[in-house]
Amino acid sequence: MKEKFICKKPGKKSFAVIRRDRKVISPSMTREFDFVWQKAKGVYVWDIEGNRYLDFAAAVAVANVGHTNPDVVKAIQQQLKKGLHAGFPDFYNELPVKFVETLLKFVPKHLNRAFLSNSGTESVEAAIKLARWHTKKSALVAFSPSFHGRTMGSLSLTDAMPIQKERQGPFLDVRHAPYPYCYRCPFGKQHEHDSKECVNDYIYELEKTIRACKGNAAAIFLEPIAGEPGYIVPPKEFVKGVREVADKYNALLCTDEVQSGCYRTGKFLAIENFGVKADIVSLSKAIGGGVPLGATLASQKIMSWPPGAHANTFGGNLLACAGGIATLNYMKKRKLGENAKKIGMHMKKRLIEMKDKYKIIGDVRGIGLMMGVEFVKDEKTKKPGVAERKKILCKSSEKGLLLLPAGKSAIRLSPPLILTKAEADLGLDILEDSIKVVNR
Repeated sequence: MKEKFICKKPGKKSFAVIRRDRKVISPSMTREFDFVWQKAKGVYVWDIEGNRYLDFAAAVAVANVGHTNPDVVKAIQQQLKKGLHAGFPDFYNELPVKFVETLLKFVPKHLNRAFLSNSGTESVEAAIKLARWHTKKSALVAFSPSFHGRTMGSLSLTDAMPIQKERQGPFLDVRHAPYPYCYRCPFGKQHEHDSKECVNDYIYELEKTIRACKGNAAAIFLEPIAGEPGYIVPPKEFVKGVREVADKYNALLCTDEVQSGCYRTGKFLAIENFGVKADIVSLSKAIGGGVPLGATLASQKIMSWPPGAHANTFGGNLLACAGGIATLNYMKKRKLGENAKKIGMHMKKRLIEMKDKYKIIGDVRGIGLMMGVEFVKDEKTKKPGVAERKKILCKSSEKGLLLLPAGKSAIRLSPPLILTKAEADLGLDILEDSIKVVNR
């Protein structure tokens, strides 16, 4: 049987690893490139062939402080000498407490308690259970499109790609309202330049959805910026409206900051860009500096469940917490939020200029260093440019730039937050060269 490759055939070393991978690893994962990771440092990644790539994916928005950050590595090395795991759910230990105390300094004051886990989907699962426990209600409201994880509770909220939920039901009682994807309005209107009309339609649909729960809605789950669906940024008035609807129907507002948190948008929490406070916040990805770590935050009033209501084995893992403390301190010391804003504005300006030059770019959106570029076959019909996107991803990787897709035909730009202007321009030059080739 002839071997199939996503882009061009990789080198001999890579090919050998890929063949071994295909024999023993579950085929359920989505591999975007025939790329075999070897090592990484800062904003660069090397493959097993020795080729260097500028990383605009940050290992799926994890490496906000850069790959193998020296402060994080040092903290983990020091902890290795003392112990790897303390069974924190059953025994006390100072390090997880110190991590949470450090984390709480970065978030609004009403968020003063945390449950620790190992991943984004676990942090969302904890939010689901906590919301249902606190409110004594069982129904949940989420948005379409959205992505909250792949375990059964978070998957009940997720509404991104059909394959993710195929043959997995029945799910929790979750109702979905349309997410404000104003570039592709589901109501058949041209909302791109009229956010007020856009907000009115979407809030109306949200209210209709929550009323269908007949007073049993425990919470509304919201991505402040929809990640997997295409880095979609909602109007500020919409996010404010969601908070008002939650209050009106006595439901909690739970925000999924797994991808958008940790200064990715310039603010520590993306929802801060909208002037709104959440009742429960889910964090993961970047807070561990590369080590698996998740956190679910709430107020003491909400997070008042009794012993045994929720626990795990590896939450509060010592290596993860050591890496997490170093990561948070590094973010503060190096002012990564300010850098994300500055470099993000520069990149967005260049991307908008590209949009004016190349007809296959349908939309440019984002906040800070969380940006999406959507490709289309035709700027009038807005037919998704799926094949075009794939070609651009492949061309970019061949030229030394790593990117990831999002949504049907968008590319996400989520580089490490330590990115310099020169590195940003280098990446954008490669991206533009790749777009030029495909746009002909």
